[in-house]
Amino acid sequence: MVSTLLVTLALVQVQAPTPESLWNAARTGDRAAVEAALAAGVPVDAGTRYQQTALMFAAQHGHRDIVELLIARGANVNQRDSFYGFTPLMAAMQDNHAPIAVLLLEHGAEGANMVLGAGIRAKDVALVKAALASPSLDLATIGASVTAAESVGHDEILAMVKEAASKAPPPPAAYDVPAAVMETYAGAYRNEEQSLSATITIRDGKAMLSFNGQPELALKATGEHAFALEVQPTATVAFFGRGGMIEGMSVRGPQGSVTLSRATGAAPAATSAAAAPAPAPDAAIDEPEALTTPAPVTEPRPWPGFRGANASGNADGQGAPVEWDVPAGKHVKWKTDLPGFTNASPLVWGDKVIAITAISSANDRTFKTGNYGDVASVEDMSVHTWRIYALDANTGAILWDTEVYTGEPKVKRHTKSSQANATPVTDGQTIVSVFGSIGLIVAHDMQGNEVWRQDIGAVDSGWFFDAGVQWGHSSSPIIYGDTVITQIDQQKHSYVAAWDLATGRQVWKTMREDEIPTWATPTILKGANGDEVVTNGTKVRGYDAKTGELLWTLGPNSEITVGTPAVADGVAYITGGYPPVRTIYAVKAGSRGDLSMPKGTTSSEAVLWSNNEGTYIPSPIVYRGVLYMFNNNGILTAFNAETGERLMRARVGGGGAFSGSPVAADGRLYFASEDGDVFVVKAGAPYREIAKNPVGEVIMSTPAIANGVIYIRTMSGIVAIAQ
Repeated sequence: MVSTLLVTLALVQVQAPTPESLWNAARTGDRAAVEAALAAGVPVDAGTRYQQTALMFAAQHGHRDIVELLIARGANVNQRDSFYGFTPLMAAMQDNHAPIAVLLLEHGAEGANMVLGAGIRAKDVALVKAALASPSLDLATIGASVTAAESVGHDEILAMVKEAASKAPPPPAAYDVPAAVMETYAGAYRNEEQSLSATITIRDGKAMLSFNGQPELALKATGEHAFALEVQPTATVAFFGRGGMIEGMSVRGPQGSVTLSRATGAAPAATSAAAAPAPAPDAAIDEPEALTTPAPVTEPRPWPGFRGANASGNADGQGAPVEWDVPAGKHVKWKTDLPGFTNASPLVWGDKVIAITAISSANDRTFKTGNYGDVASVEDMSVHTWRIYALDANTGAILWDTEVYTGEPKVKRHTKSSQANATPVTDGQTIVSVFGSIGLIVAHDMQGNEVWRQDIGAVDSGWFFDAGVQWGHSSSPIIYGDTVITQIDQQKHSYVAAWDLATGRQVWKTMREDEIPTWATPTILKGANGDEVVTNGTKVRGYDAKTGELLWTLGPNSEITVGTPAVADGVAYITGGYPPVRTIYAVKAGSRGDLSMPKGTTSSEAVLWSNNEGTYIPSPIVYRGVLYMFNNNGILTAFNAETGERLMRARVGGGGAFSGSPVAADGRLYFASEDGDVFVVKAGAPYREIAKNPVGEVIMSTPAIANGVIYIRTMSGIVAIAQ
């Protein structure tokens, strides 16, 4: 009897609602579960690691009844998270839940300035009325809203706005911004989609704004991070950011608003000169007539995984082509269409090109290129088929294709993602593929026969800020000796593991419980004290490649890490470009323990050098003594790999969006844009563009180079270029 009672009590304790159950219930709209969690004593304002509350989740996902319930239970309508500074009102407006925004304003939510402009543009009478009634609405916004209301042509809204403006008291005196804070606004800002650039200069304690090189306009401070144009007070500028860093500004005027992001470092020109000479990439291509002439193939080498051998991206001696035009048929060796689509790169081994794909039975090809911040997932959860293909490297003919799995994906994908993102890896005998969205690691021989498979469970990689937003796994496997190593970072229970290449038996597994989703591939750093697996993440880590033992950690780093570490000459180069932390670390092999450095320190016995110029999405590359950092907006920065001295900064092409990582060959660098162009640039400084080669299709993956051919995975298949 006593034992039965103890078991019952234990079960009750295990199943008792937790803060996480409250957040999940608010996110999914489960009112009964929300009430149960609150009744069990879970605080209504219990916060996540980023201080998000159930009210934020309910507002973001449009569950009005739960928003009402939480407000009635005393939820703080002005709670801000610790990362973005979001409030429940901002969450509701971000996903266009206007009725919830009205409800929050009626219960004291601050942020009416943002809501008023959105309500006018949407011609939403209820939203405008709630914003005008809010005590948080400032005078400058009311004045500017009259012109905005006149432009939309809605009589009722215009009448409401004019009445509110007529009752507004005189504007307050200018706000006094401390000099140290004022200096944080200085810098360059950009909006790539609208081709806008702006510069903020601080002169004699006053902020000056210049748009697209036009004459400067003086700004007058009206509040913390808020300004108005002195010549037109109804036009306002608001700065925003996290962690003490300014990340952008929003400019609002009578005709609407625009948001510009803070540019990384100085605003570059395409012809930026070098600050210091870089190591000469290759004297053989310094002469103009040699720039477009491919080097000869010395000895064919395979391209066995993501960005070649150990992600080095180095294709020297492979005779990479320099100029081509796929739409015009120039230098196209072959082009083979494949069903479905993938972000994974092709492999090349001998006479075979290996590729994977995921095919939606609903034929949902929803995809959005460009530099944007949308977090929404694609809702296509129809039956998919995952396949692996081998193509003849010389003709493009399909040698074999094998079905890996057919069924519904277990997680959603991002609008720039696919259901098959991780690039396979091969040693010439076994091909290993990781399909995170169905939780499978599968090995095939070179004839397409399955050797083994392991079910690891669906890898739920998504927005660290909201576990309900799924994006898809993309970390690629790597081969080390007789093992294949995988980095599985997800919402819960992240880990890195090694599997026997021949049998699929797990050799070791090391948990990374404090790690959130990442998308980087691990790399091997060889050293006198043993080989290390280097992983990117919110903490950079090094593991013993043979045992999985954690050897060292280093932080801080970005909350979203995508770039794969690059290694050269006993040093691992790791970058994270998601704000507010944009660090580059150069870590020496053989380091041990916690390598984190005191604030203000940029080097140590273990860290060769570091800086805050890290980049986002594309992986860095070390080539002939130079570390090249390439950002998703097309900004290329080069550093002396040994000293960290910046050598140059330039913009590749005319800008745009880049997701594929750079590769190098014979003194040249190759950059594939999402728009379907591959730019060839002379390695070293100063920046010199050699060619812009149209492919004519979206490119999300990284090209492979082998034996005189560059293989490019597009949204429709693979194209082989040979000059």
